[in-house]
Amino acid sequence: MAERTVASAESLVTRISTLIEKTGSTRPFLVCGHSFMQTAAYQELMKLDGLTVTGFHDYEPNPSYESVVKGLNAFTLSGSDLLLAVGGGSPMDVAKSIKAFVGMSDSIPYVNQLIQPNAIPLIAVPTTAGTGSEVTHFAVIYYHGVKQSISDASLLPTDAVLDPNLLDSLPDYTRKASMLDALCHSIESFWAVKATEESRRYARQAIRLWLSSYEDYLNNLPTGNRDMLEAANLAGKAINISTTTAAHAMAYKLTGTFGIAHGHAVAVCLPKIWRYMLAEEPSIELNAKFDALAELFGQSDPETTIDWFEALLKQLSIEAPSTNDDHLITQLAGSVNPQRLGNNPMKLDVADLRAIYRSILK
Repeated sequence: MAERTVASAESLVTRISTLIEKTGSTRPFLVCGHSFMQTAAYQELMKLDGLTVTGFHDYEPNPSYESVVKGLNAFTLSGSDLLLAVGGGSPMDVAKSIKAFVGMSDSIPYVNQLIQPNAIPLIAVPTTAGTGSEVTHFAVIYYHGVKQSISDASLLPTDAVLDPNLLDSLPDYTRKASMLDALCHSIESFWAVKATEESRRYARQAIRLWLSSYEDYLNNLPTGNRDMLEAANLAGKAINISTTTAAHAMAYKLTGTFGIAHGHAVAVCLPKIWRYMLAEEPSIELNAKFDALAELFGQSDPETTIDWFEALLKQLSIEAPSTNDDHLITQLAGSVNPQRLGNNPMKLDVADLRAIYRSILK
């Protein structure tokens, strides 16, 4: 994958048009949100000489299967030959899913069919510093309210453009939630069963850069935005190899149930899971990973690292939802994807999940 890095004297539109030209595309399909549609860059992209650009924005956060099907139909009808995703995780999930479903039969749901790789280029432009989706080969959509992971090596974007200026107008809550998603990606990737030396190297780099930049990022300073965008990109490279673990698996249902952002949901799950694993006599190997993470965070031990994380959430006013509904907690525990749980460094059964959800939602 060829990446266009943060530093560039060229405008965003110039960089995107150069990448489009490189592919030979003449009919790009632009998936973006309403906020990007209000920018001058959007207007410029829609009027690029020699290109017929079709815009698509008819989807919701945490996009549904039905929205992706609308996008696929629009892509097909427009005769488009390239996908351009600009935004946070949702437009990238939509664009990747469209690419995955192209050429499939409509006689059965696309999510039930095998992905047949195709050569349609996919250019990703993140407008948040969180998901790292511009460097991952998977997407998440919801089919009948149930999370579906769309994954294939062919879904890794062909190119990415990192432009920190796009972070200038982030709403405060989105700014906080997205950076927490990047931090959780780094931590989960570090301890994941499928982690490798390469993914841990990316995770270490991401954590160090995250810690050095998050205060400036929260204050919307240019250097903070630049470095946090790079940290999220590194964290994305880490999970592209290792994938995520229990914190993400437990977070997905919280987003829809309580109407909170994905990064918010993951961030309230992760310290409770970490504390639970720490109390369950982790293996020598897992303890070593916990100790290594504590050292990365400049803390004396894993317990104080968890305390630091929870203090950060309090400082950011990122609170967990609350409920006393045991039936809901049982439903949440039953909704967790066992595949993602299998990547967790400690085995967790349904009883463990119920206990952790109670600690999160108390």
